[in-house]
Amino acid sequence: MEQDQSYKLKKLLKYLEKVKGRHTELISVYVPKDYNLNLVTTQLNQEYGTAVNIKSKSTRKNVMNALTKMLQELKKYKKTLPNGMAIFCGNVSEKPGEEDWVLEVIQPPIPLNIRIYRCDQKFVTEPFKDLLEVKKVYGLVVMDTREAVIGLLKGKSIEILKEIDSHVFGKFRAGGQSAQRFQRVREGLKKEFYKEVAATLRTSLNNKEIAGILLGGPGASKEELAEGYLGPLKQKVIATKDLANTNISGLNELVERSKEVLEQESIIQEKEEVKKFMELLAQDSPIVSYGENDVMEAIKKGSAEKILISESVDDKKIDHVIEEAKKYGTTIKIISTETKEGTQFEELSGFGAILRYRLE
Repeated sequence: MEQDQSYKLKKLLKYLEKVKGRHTELISVYVPKDYNLNLVTTQLNQEYGTAVNIKSKSTRKNVMNALTKMLQELKKYKKTLPNGMAIFCGNVSEKPGEEDWVLEVIQPPIPLNIRIYRCDQKFVTEPFKDLLEVKKVYGLVVMDTREAVIGLLKGKSIEILKEIDSHVFGKFRAGGQSAQRFQRVREGLKKEFYKEVAATLRTSLNNKEIAGILLGGPGASKEELAEGYLGPLKQKVIATKDLANTNISGLNELVERSKEVLEQESIIQEKEEVKKFMELLAQDSPIVSYGENDVMEAIKKGSAEKILISESVDDKKIDHVIEEAKKYGTTIKIISTETKEGTQFEELSGFGAILRYRLE
């Protein structure tokens, strides 16, 4: 999901979270991917029949009207949206006898696998909030000279990709072998093992957008792997942890001990965006611009390659910037105010642009 789409969805969910019905009359419906819409309309019709029995006249009227609006809206769809859909409808007016209707149909950013019908005083938004959590993928390796386990961290779940046993024997040689020959053979076996781990890691991570790699285990094996065998993947290593375990449970320990690093990843990326912008600005670079008017001019001339905008800027202005930037294929980065760099950027106006070419 593009950042501008994520921003708009978060904004809508924030609004839906905030509004409340006067009674239990706000309806939330979640439809899983590939679910039969006819079954949804059948249920809503059944709920309409049941709503006739609601004692409160105003609540009964609002629930029945909400169900009618939802049924009418669903007629526009021949089938469920590709990732499933969520429908929210209700009268959110705080004044008795007045109407202020909300009707929203949202497609989730990733496939929805839950089925919900809820009539309550507030809309059910928690499932969407879970889906909007950043789902970065991280490569995991725990190892020593005896074994290695390779896995993936997706959101909060760990997927085991492969377990590899080495043929490297212990440090103490058997009788009849010279110390030099023993060490030479052992080093050769270690190299082959490291090569196998590195090759398996590359194959496992191929075609995946990897945010980083975590390495763990006792001794120096993990460092030796990173330094001598990972090649370009070495740049993806964001944490190296000393662990007692090199089996499957070691993956859990690795993730647990890397929490701080994982939490900082998105912050680091944001800090780097602002840092690059500030460096260009300090150099008086001709390909950087700031301030609302200058940034909007750059967007409308099609010269803006990337726009940075502070989350503290008025929502309507952010929406306007996003819509204008889309016309020219300009990348949007919404900068939080949770970091020192983000606060500095906010104080600078909250509007910044890195240009494709110099503006005359």
